[in-house]
Amino acid sequence: MLNKVYRFFEYAYLIIAVFFAYEAVNNWNTEPNRAYLFLFFVVVAIFMFFFKRNFRKKMENRSED
Repeated sequence: MLNKVYRFFEYAYLIIAVFFAYEAVNNWNTEPNRAYLFLFFVVVAIFMFFFKRNFRKKMENRSED
């Protein structure tokens, strides 16, 4: 059960990254500073996806042993 929750939050980070990328594109011409901030959040969300995925796989491997 807990594994499903971790997997849900992994993909939630990807959804958040897509949302921030959309906002960055929308704000690119009108507010470039805000667009850069959204791009930073995209990078952080993608990093968190891979970090959480790695953490979940380590937990799975520990529970198997």
